[in-house]
Amino acid sequence: MHALDEWPEEDRREVVGVFTDIDDTLTTEGAITPDALDALENLKQAGLPVVAVTGRPLGWSVPFAQTWPVDAIVAENGSVALVRGPQGLARLYLQDAQTRARNFARMEQVAIRVMREVPGALLSQDSRGRETDIAIDHSEFTHLPKDAIAEVVRIMEAEGMSATVSSIHINGWYGNHNKLVGARWIVQALWGRTLDAEIAHWVYVGDSTNDQLMFQAFRNSFGVANVRRFVPELAHLPRYVTPAERGAGFAEVVQALLSTPGRCHPRASPV
Repeated sequence: MHALDEWPEEDRREVVGVFTDIDDTLTTEGAITPDALDALENLKQAGLPVVAVTGRPLGWSVPFAQTWPVDAIVAENGSVALVRGPQGLARLYLQDAQTRARNFARMEQVAIRVMREVPGALLSQDSRGRETDIAIDHSEFTHLPKDAIAEVVRIMEAEGMSATVSSIHINGWYGNHNKLVGARWIVQALWGRTLDAEIAHWVYVGDSTNDQLMFQAFRNSFGVANVRRFVPELAHLPRYVTPAERGAGFAEVVQALLSTPGRCHPRASPV
């Protein structure tokens, strides 16, 4: 990982948009910090679109999609999205209603098995807002040791689910989506373009193991400083790391971006 100040100015000038994780990237102790919120507003004023991509549920994301200066929130690890428009928030889904209902019934049974077989395992407190995944709390309101986290992942995968670990939850779902799939989907849905064709001109900021696909895919990938605690578990590291942790680190990335002389006019614009 390189220091933030090693980010080349020529790469900064070509940035057309920003993706970011939420928990422990925009937030500190569960709440967005004023400097991170100001950074989002500064990106908006600069004409750069911003999309938050999170493992959090759709229901939990609604108030933030309504009030934060973001173009969309892609929730539940890429399967659902909240998009701001002139008529308010629109909900978009990767899976049809019948598939979601069928998968939800299967996931409920997996959750029961996990809580029965893994001592201390509990559903996350935001579970009522989830439509396409389940989440087991490991660090938000309870604590699971590493071996228990690994066992939850093993059970989910044995049940045919995709599974990933964020800084606070273990998420499991049926389907081939993930944060990167969700990012590709939302760029096509909002701007009618292919993310892979311009991914060198987008930024991603994250903090944990469920961000590593994004770290791998984005040349301009950043870990806020608290990502260091996950380094032993990351197969793919962010290219750059900020001096500060959490929301302050996100604000540092935005400051470095917007203060670059000669930064080009963004090619992406909200619909």
